[in-house]
Amino acid sequence: MTAGFTGPSRNLAPGAMRAFLRRVDSPLVSARALAISAFAPAALLEAAPAHALEPIAGPVLAAALQEIDPSLDAPGPLAEREELAGEDRILDFEADELAYDSEAEIVTARGDVVLRSEDRSVRADEVVWYRESGRIVASGNIRFVDETGNQLFTDQIELTDEFEAGAIEELLIALRAGGRLAARSASREEDGTILLDRAAYTACPVVGEDGCAKDPSWRITADRVIYDPDEARVRFKGAMLELFGQRLLPLPGLALNTDGEAVSGFLVPNIRVTQVNGLELSGDYYWRLADNKDLRLGAYVFSAVAPMVSAEWRHLTGNGAYQVTGYLTQSSRVADLTGQATTESDPRGYLFANGRFQFTENWSLTGSVRAASDRTFLRRYDLSRDDRLRSTINLERIDEDSYLSLAGWATQTLRINADQGQIPVALPAFDYRHILDDPVLGGEIQLQANTLALLRTDGQDTQRAFAGARWDLRTLTGLGQVVTFSALVRGDIYHTSDTGSTLTEIYRGNEGWTGRGIAIGAIDVEWPFVGEAFGGTQVLKPRIQFVASPPIENLAVPNEDARAIDLEDSNLFALNRFPGYDRVEDGARITWGLDWELQKPGWRVKTTVGQSYRLEDKQDIFPVGTGLSERVSDFVGRTEVRYRDFLAFTHRFRLDKDNLAFRRNEIDAAIGSRRTYLEVGYLRLDRNIQTVEDLQDREEFRAAARVAFANNWAVFGSGVFNLTSAEEDPVFAPDGFEPIRTRLGVSYQDDCLEFGFTWRRDFITAGDAARGNSFQLFFALRNLGFR
Repeated sequence: MTAGFTGPSRNLAPGAMRAFLRRVDSPLVSARALAISAFAPAALLEAAPAHALEPIAGPVLAAALQEIDPSLDAPGPLAEREELAGEDRILDFEADELAYDSEAEIVTARGDVVLRSEDRSVRADEVVWYRESGRIVASGNIRFVDETGNQLFTDQIELTDEFEAGAIEELLIALRAGGRLAARSASREEDGTILLDRAAYTACPVVGEDGCAKDPSWRITADRVIYDPDEARVRFKGAMLELFGQRLLPLPGLALNTDGEAVSGFLVPNIRVTQVNGLELSGDYYWRLADNKDLRLGAYVFSAVAPMVSAEWRHLTGNGAYQVTGYLTQSSRVADLTGQATTESDPRGYLFANGRFQFTENWSLTGSVRAASDRTFLRRYDLSRDDRLRSTINLERIDEDSYLSLAGWATQTLRINADQGQIPVALPAFDYRHILDDPVLGGEIQLQANTLALLRTDGQDTQRAFAGARWDLRTLTGLGQVVTFSALVRGDIYHTSDTGSTLTEIYRGNEGWTGRGIAIGAIDVEWPFVGEAFGGTQVLKPRIQFVASPPIENLAVPNEDARAIDLEDSNLFALNRFPGYDRVEDGARITWGLDWELQKPGWRVKTTVGQSYRLEDKQDIFPVGTGLSERVSDFVGRTEVRYRDFLAFTHRFRLDKDNLAFRRNEIDAAIGSRRTYLEVGYLRLDRNIQTVEDLQDREEFRAAARVAFANNWAVFGSGVFNLTSAEEDPVFAPDGFEPIRTRLGVSYQDDCLEFGFTWRRDFITAGDAARGNSFQLFFALRNLGFR
């Protein structure tokens, strides 16, 4: 490296090499050290890495400084730098060219200049440091990054001796959490805040994919913006929302956080029109109390009914989190859902709370509460369409080889004509499982203990307890068959009372105390074959299973948790094809199945089919129509077809063994991208079960579609249709084609803005939740939480 001098200015030869990157102390001494480091002998700088120069940096810089300017004493300034290095800000420096004016005490760096100080940095074409005043002025293609990651772009900036931005003209701030602030000018106040005049904010990109500038979809203009870096907050004075260049809405008191955290304030209101409540205007105030808790207060004003209020509290604690949401109003409702339409005015509301707490690595507690004042409140105010509300609590302990659960739950029915007194409360529900460390006969042993108490205010009460063990051994033969041996033993004890209140006789069980024993053994053999087919890899896997059990006293005990029995591909090979513990399939049976799967680039096709054969004919626990009531079962299966993320098709079926008629026919299909797609669902249950109310026939069709057009616009719609006939559902007596609800809308969505209009129609009246149309406008701005 060489240097040529003309008068008091000394210049490095441009392009010789990058200036030596070195930590220095405060700006008053840093710039001199920077200038001197650039004049150190080139051979020394090029030959040794930075860390190797640390012990000799002081003498080398001192000698170079004295050679450049003999009036500068080496011991004095170097000593001063060492004293200040421990207490002032440290600065890192890079540049292509550096000049030092010893008379004016000015240091100038040019060519891709980089300054770094702790977690701040500046890039510029030129940086000038005035040693006497401590001012640092950067110019040309400036990017200033603060300690939080926010970036400031401008053509000229003045830095203070604390390496903070001072006066700025024509600037752009890119916030780390998203969004951009632009202003004509800015200045720093004594308290560290930055005042921006004639500013604008947007979360939209201002450069398109082609690299060309583009106008944002929306922006907020303000007469003045106050940016507080310490609080990471931006406050707007005289803010106005502009949409596609049109001034639409004043936003008084608007503020946002630059670190992405939420900030207290009002949210943009929602507008909706419904058949029952009339015009609805709703708004919320969000109150951020701390980093770990917040509160949302809402108000709903209707043209046809009384107002409603809501609140949502959220809290993140040291070992968990919980939230509580509530709604409250007073309105008229249909008091008798099955009789004449009499009305009354009562307080009405809904409470929803849930949470989870992790006390230790193994112990946790989860719970939820859902309760409504009446059966139609949620549907009338369009808060939920659930037909039951369940409240739960569950204390769990989980480790590598055991599981313990102490739980309870209660259910509130919202179904018309359902008797709340027949809905049980489960308390307690206890379940414990443990896997033994040492194998037994080469297989794994799992122990289980379970208790359950079901209490009803107007119905049968049941208490149950059992203890059992299951043994499983999985092995691979020399021919490639996967053989699984299983055995299960269990002892049950039940106590029931008021069995006569249960209408379905096979669900009752005996009054009083009843015990039973269960033993099951099974052998399951799978034989996979792998080969090439259709340009991909196929796997063909025949499977056969033999299960045997002595006679079990099933009808002597009540059936509380095993009622929804239906032969499907998911339970075809289960040891017990009932979904719960109260019913266990006995006797001996053979089950066969065949799985086939093809995988090729982009494609996956998978299908399975199977059937079972019972060795004895006696079977009185399966209702006729479930596919299991006769010695030979129906055929069941599933087919899946997937092509990348464009196509997904699933078909589940059960075919009558005698005439191959569909007893279960279920289709779910989706085709398209995230912008344009079509989804279709169809379900047909044709079981002809007349004796059990839980297993009635049903037919339903669902469809949803979205079509994108003109880059950011889309039309969308969906519908649910009941195709069940009156013979299949004598309770509600549908007509064979009955729309349940439909929806149609149009929306605009880009990377920072979403708005649209939705029309929906409900075709079913439930009490005061009357059928009819509803219309809704929705609006959302990225980074501002408007919805």
